[in-house]
Amino acid sequence: MATTTEKAAAALELLPEEMREPAVQYLLEQAEKFQVLKELVADGMEDVASGRVSEWNFGDFLREAHTRSK
Repeated sequence: MATTTEKAAAALELLPEEMREPAVQYLLEQAEKFQVLKELVADGMEDVASGRVSEWNFGDFLREAHTRSK
């Protein structure tokens, strides 16, 4: 069975030449976004583990925001 990398390379080969570079660029952009998201989730999980996160009530938050905007 082909690896994911081999499948991606085969898929790129099926594209017309002028579409290959934009397809690769798109994949790279998505991979970079995923890496950033992965790091942010890790940061959030670290905050939870260290006790820097507290529960809050969204309704209370909206009421307070509404009160402050008056």
